[in-house]
Amino acid sequence: MSYRYFHISEFDSPDEPGSGAGMSPKFLKMLDEARDVAGVPFKINSGYRTAARNKAVNGSVTSSHMIGCACDISCHTSGKRFRIVAALIAVGFTRIGISETFIHVDHDATKTPGVAWLYA
Repeated sequence: MSYRYFHISEFDSPDEPGSGAGMSPKFLKMLDEARDVAGVPFKINSGYRTAARNKAVNGSVTSSHMIGCACDISCHTSGKRFRIVAALIAVGFTRIGISETFIHVDHDATKTPGVAWLYA
């Protein structure tokens, strides 16, 4: 499957080239739609994570990154942050975490929907 705004390699775990292929196609389709709605580029900081990479970045042991249905989008301004979050919600994402430098989004059916959180 191809995506309008992303190349699957953008989601590779740094320790495993080609691992972006482990991303959920449904998640990527939604993300592609959100990028279109937002009208601003999405730079992916973290997509698929191997267990080793997840441990190295102190990720949750139940991280949605390890099952290919989460990513972190680089974001450094309030205007861009608003546009990205609004677009994510508009296309149906219901799990969003916000920090000063990135926005986490996931579409993990095993986790509680309808939540937003802040990173300290």
